[in-house]
Amino acid sequence: MDSVNVTLDVNLFVMVAVIIVYLGAVAFLSWLGRIKSRGDDFASGGRNIPSAVMALSYGAAFISTSAIVGFGGMAAEIGLSLIWLAGANIFFGIFLAFAVFGKRTRAIGLTLDAHTFPEFLSKRFASPFIRYFTAAVMIVSMPLYAAAVLIGAARILESLLGVPYEYALAAFSLLVAVYVLIGGLRGVMYTDALQGTLMIAGMLFLLIAMFVKLGGPIDAFSKLHAMKELVPPESAAAGHQGWLSDPKVFSPVWWTLYSSLVFGVGIGVLAQPHLVVRCLTVKTSAELNRAAAVGGIFILITVATPYVLGALSNVFFYEKDGVLASAAAGYNVDSVIPLLIKQAMPGWFSYFFMLVILSAAVSTLSSQFHAIGVAFGRDVLEAAARGRLSRRSSALISRIGIVAAVLLTVFLSMKMGAGIIARATSIFFGIMASGWLAPFLLSLYWRRVTKAGAVAGMVSGLTVALIGFLFFHESESAVFGLARLLTGNPAVVMNTFRFVDPLVYALPVSLFFTVTVSFFTKTDNEDTVKKCFQNIKNMIK
Repeated sequence: MDSVNVTLDVNLFVMVAVIIVYLGAVAFLSWLGRIKSRGDDFASGGRNIPSAVMALSYGAAFISTSAIVGFGGMAAEIGLSLIWLAGANIFFGIFLAFAVFGKRTRAIGLTLDAHTFPEFLSKRFASPFIRYFTAAVMIVSMPLYAAAVLIGAARILESLLGVPYEYALAAFSLLVAVYVLIGGLRGVMYTDALQGTLMIAGMLFLLIAMFVKLGGPIDAFSKLHAMKELVPPESAAAGHQGWLSDPKVFSPVWWTLYSSLVFGVGIGVLAQPHLVVRCLTVKTSAELNRAAAVGGIFILITVATPYVLGALSNVFFYEKDGVLASAAAGYNVDSVIPLLIKQAMPGWFSYFFMLVILSAAVSTLSSQFHAIGVAFGRDVLEAAARGRLSRRSSALISRIGIVAAVLLTVFLSMKMGAGIIARATSIFFGIMASGWLAPFLLSLYWRRVTKAGAVAGMVSGLTVALIGFLFFHESESAVFGLARLLTGNPAVVMNTFRFVDPLVYALPVSLFFTVTVSFFTKTDNEDTVKKCFQNIKNMIK
């Protein structure tokens, strides 16, 4: 009994020491961000963030507990085909976002003196409505994604440390709110860089340790391949053909994998407000090339690892308990990765991995809360005041918006059910990409895109996406229940179409209306547009 108490005391001491060191580093970086933040720095970070810091911040804000816990759990069900999402994240989320679109975003953003995504679009199209509309959608929908991230972090604490779920939610939320309120975007990005480094180290150790436990990569994947006969009958009927095989083409599993996850999240990252704004924070366009190299390596390690671990968790739990990973986790995919860490890794690693998850959650949540707060303070109230509101007052209102966003996120986290992390993430990515991706990208390359065209594209894309989620895409329509009221079924159409993500048809609609309406309307700010494209030539070398 004494030895048990000694072990518990040592473990408690180690855990407390680790947390104190981590919080001390976060507090210092937040304070450093605060003393270097002046005026617009709260929103834009001063536009002189180093490329490595920017890349790690972008990656840490992008890759959250939704990727590690939520999508890692999805890989336990779908299999290693989810690795295509990692490829999409690197190609679209890093290479195109930085080296291609990022340079033009930065050039136009500097020309317009834009500090936020809504402000960028508003000034590019000379439309106050676009600013209010974009900010309003962000304020309403982004807490859904934030809740998914918060749930993933809370599940890790609940599993590894035995902390009650409700307490974990409160602790994470308080931690994030405090340091976003203190440091602004610069403080967020400094701490993101620290957290991104921890994430890389934790993911690498976790991958190597799992391969060692399963006898090496060859044995591990050979065992997983041999388990294809264990695919549950209902999963096989839906198109699942084994954890190392692609799902049957056009089957329900195939549509879920490629339309909602690979396409929805892979493409959707290009229209994420809290990520787009990172391109406005570096000093030169050349910094974005260097950031792309760092960001690509970061995404490869932190995204591919949980997908591989999720698939291989079936081998571990089958050898240990004779059940698949989903069954071991009580058929809650959000609990697969936390349970795997708890049962497969050494005890000391639980504390370190706790910091990895803490880093993944805090980095993403801080970026989201900052984006929501600034959208509320700068893009709604300050813009509506038309210069009568000081920047200091705007920053204060932004902080009030952050507190409100935190409270709403905690509320949603308490109400959302099991297995929701990946779904909530894909919904938010789908909403933003459906309404804003086409107008945003066209604004970078086509001078003739007009205010009316942009508004038409945003409204039509968002409307079609919402109709799809409410009535046609079964994963969401079954929850909302509106389709059942109309037809008695979980989705209005009960064929394969109910598995197709709304982004697949909403994005083309948005693109069509943006282009078509622009052809029949005139540009209201030709001088500004001309200056923007001239500066693109001057700044991009």
